[in-house]
Amino acid sequence: MRWEDLRRSDNIEDRRGGGGGVPGGPAGIGIGGMIVVGLISYVTGINPAVLIGGYEAVTRGSQRQVEQQAPSRQGGRPTDQMGDFVAAVLGSTEDAWQKIFQEAGRRYQAPGLVMFNARTRSGCGAAQSEMGPFYCPNDNKVYLDTSFFRELATKFRGCTGGDNACRFAYAYVVAHEVGHHVQNLMGVLTRVQQAQRASGNERESNALQVRVELQADCFAGVWAYHTQQQYRFIDEADVRQAMQAAAAIGDDMLQRRSQGYVVPDSFTHGSSAQRQRWFMTGLRSGQVSSCNTFQAREL
Repeated sequence: MRWEDLRRSDNIEDRRGGGGGVPGGPAGIGIGGMIVVGLISYVTGINPAVLIGGYEAVTRGSQRQVEQQAPSRQGGRPTDQMGDFVAAVLGSTEDAWQKIFQEAGRRYQAPGLVMFNARTRSGCGAAQSEMGPFYCPNDNKVYLDTSFFRELATKFRGCTGGDNACRFAYAYVVAHEVGHHVQNLMGVLTRVQQAQRASGNERESNALQVRVELQADCFAGVWAYHTQQQYRFIDEADVRQAMQAAAAIGDDMLQRRSQGYVVPDSFTHGSSAQRQRWFMTGLRSGQVSSCNTFQAREL
């Protein structure tokens, strides 16, 4: 991935290197408990903020209160190479989605992105590295501990060849979370949460969440299409790495690795094949309209 020419975003906050720790965790959950929550999130694909009750649980329609956390240290745009890479990817998502929204007669409001170490505070409660990257609709920010990239490559075997070879797989992760922000701007997240609460059925709620996640994968592909048109920043090897990452974090792969068998009704992000298919749908078409997972007969 040739990322050096991408425009750097200023909508990035570097909280690494101390400061914004959350010593006790959310709502009295200790460090050990938070690690357990992180492991459950990895295995099931359930948003960790739902598991810890940081914001309204989409599958239960209830909200638990979290303790007020100490303010986090806030910094400007990062200057190290990994931080510079993330700023470049975020900048390219801003450029792509601004163009797409403008063509639709709308104004794109870019999300923020918070880089942190270990744990920090978010608008959805405590953010921790064990949770993996996530988007918080309450403050319109993506939260990212880049140690997840190392885990993607080593623990999940989501890419091979080291950081340089894995760059597009990493970028896919960021673009997926930005895809959730796009869904938030479009009102998709609100409508889905309402439908999930109305269903009162865990199986139906999970099925809706899968469609949310697959659409975010497709939106990541749409970003890649438009950025490729402008910068020619990826090649076939990069796409293969992104496909490997999408496969590695499919619900079936995660469940098979953790428990040895697969429970499709518990999927919340989609299977490996589905995640690959929808990312490629967006990458090939470049059209938001191609990402309507909610009307697709087959995912």
